[in-house]
Amino acid sequence: MNIPASRAAPRRATRARVCVVDDDESVREALPDLLGEFGYATRAFASAEEFLASGAVAETDCLVLDMAMPGMTGPELQLELKRLGHAVPIVFITAHADDPAVPRLLRQGAVACLPKPFSDTALFQAVNAALRGQG
Repeated sequence: MNIPASRAAPRRATRARVCVVDDDESVREALPDLLGEFGYATRAFASAEEFLASGAVAETDCLVLDMAMPGMTGPELQLELKRLGHAVPIVFITAHADDPAVPRLLRQGAVACLPKPFSDTALFQAVNAALRGQG
């Protein structure tokens, strides 16, 4: 897939690193490929705990994070990152578009909350907004 210049990732000295945290293997396989086509460097993790233990937190420019996962949930990871002093912009993804937690997560600093399934364009726009600090 060729990404038009208007949809290319923002130019930086190094490619922005976008990490995906989702317990769904198909999401962990598909989203990094799509984000890579947008020009981002990517890593995927099966759980919040795996992400925290990986050492990737400090090098993450944006986090695409599932809300509902076994163990530590996406919102719990958001709070833990704040507690640890890591201001990583977060784009939540959820299978429940009407989740009552969405407004609270946005107030707590999430850039967006995308209901699954979401379009490539919606993901691209949310990640770009996160990287530009437009949450």
